[in-house]
Amino acid sequence: MKTKVKQAAEALPLNSILSGDCVEVMNSLPENSVDLIFADPPYNLQLKGDLHRPDNSRVDAVDDAWDQFDSFAVYDRFTRAWLKAARRILKPNGAIWVIGSYHNIFRVGAALQDSGYWILNDVIWRKSNPMPNFRGKRLTNAHETMIWASKSEGAKYTFNYEALKALNDGIQMRSDWVLPICNGHERLKNDKGEKAHPTQKPESLLHRVLVGATNPGDVVLDPFFGTGTTGAVAKMLGRDYIGIEREAAYREVAERRLASVRRFDKGALEVSTSKRAEPRVPFGQLVERGMLRPGEELWSMNGRHKAKVRADGTLIGDDVKGSIHQVGAALEGAPSCNGWTYWCFKRDGKTIPIDLLRQQIRSELI
Repeated sequence: MKTKVKQAAEALPLNSILSGDCVEVMNSLPENSVDLIFADPPYNLQLKGDLHRPDNSRVDAVDDAWDQFDSFAVYDRFTRAWLKAARRILKPNGAIWVIGSYHNIFRVGAALQDSGYWILNDVIWRKSNPMPNFRGKRLTNAHETMIWASKSEGAKYTFNYEALKALNDGIQMRSDWVLPICNGHERLKNDKGEKAHPTQKPESLLHRVLVGATNPGDVVLDPFFGTGTTGAVAKMLGRDYIGIEREAAYREVAERRLASVRRFDKGALEVSTSKRAEPRVPFGQLVERGMLRPGEELWSMNGRHKAKVRADGTLIGDDVKGSIHQVGAALEGAPSCNGWTYWCFKRDGKTIPIDLLRQQIRSELI
């Protein structure tokens, strides 16, 4: 008999673009069926007339009907409606990323919290090549803000910490990301040679989000699909996508774009994982399986201390007994100790870290 999870997955219109109002479409999808939502909602820019450069040429600003709302109250109702629909279809351990500008992101943040989401981080996307402020009356608007939130407090959301650290040359990823805006060959054009979408996001931004917050095979939904950046990156990275877009012109561009995207080879989709995400292996299991014997001596990595293995998986040395971590900390006079990296055993005159035995067991569990 199929599980509810499998049934929900089979009912999803995976790797397709759905036409219609995002709230109505999301309400038609199965509950608890999506792993991640990336949302780039209308910013409600409230532009008053055309914007011109110093040479009097007109700026191609966001003045489309989909970004226009009669009042803040109308925009807030819209925001609460789509956030409610999005939360219903998120899996219990699912998460959402919402991007916006100073025009809307603070209102969206409050609505997220009011809707029951739990904010994990706000991320500043600092544009390395922002559009200048032509009037010279304000600061150059050089960043946008993304809010990352889990479906609820305590949810076990996906966070590939080691993968993001690897992307950042081995340094912990910060919450300010310096990436260029979408331009050049990446900027999609329509049949007239104009921008196909005024707020097309760069693939580099979505690459970082999806590598950090999803795994291959996860379902990623974008309720404001536009020209399909979320879907394109998801497809390349081996994730399934669902796009929702009410504008036919955007859907047409996105369909053409996605048809030309190739998925990366399976081996290239693997990313660095955190040791916290690996199966837990008690030290006593090494003793049970005969990898280490009761009475066998373990040596500290620095060679200063030794202890004997006991039948119950504890150690004893210099009148100290306890776990591999407790004994290591006591012998070093330290507040804590990672016994897996502290202790070694000897075979044929060679000193071998006990962590190699743990990795051997873990490889059998994958």
